[in-house]
Amino acid sequence: MRIESRVGKIRDNEDKIFTFLSDLNNLEPLVPKEKLTSWEFNRDNCKLGIAGLGEIELIVIEREPHNLIKLGSGHDSPYSFTLWIQLKQTAEADTRTRLTLDADLNPFLQMMAQKPLQQFIDTLVEQMGKIKFS
Repeated sequence: MRIESRVGKIRDNEDKIFTFLSDLNNLEPLVPKEKLTSWEFNRDNCKLGIAGLGEIELIVIEREPHNLIKLGSGHDSPYSFTLWIQLKQTAEADTRTRLTLDADLNPFLQMMAQKPLQQFIDTLVEQMGKIKFS
């Protein structure tokens, strides 16, 4: 199952945004806590308890300076998935972002999870547009 966010607009340059998002500790203010049952953030991984899905672990797989952060499922995650955070600067204080989630879920779970996961990544993109990276 592949889910893509809408393209978000961030009013800052990609260097600052990439540096900020590369440390998963900084993702905490972006994550809507009302959708979570638990959360724990570190520089290279985070664990999120999501109602109806259980606890998932995200780990940094790759950092491509200034335009890509690739996260994957950790050892403790019951599901296999990859999440890409893509950045593209279009002007000095104008960077576009898109999140893409590729998850290996059984058909029944896909039906249940698609809408909440779409809302989750769209909320992350929306929150990125509100953060002050400077």
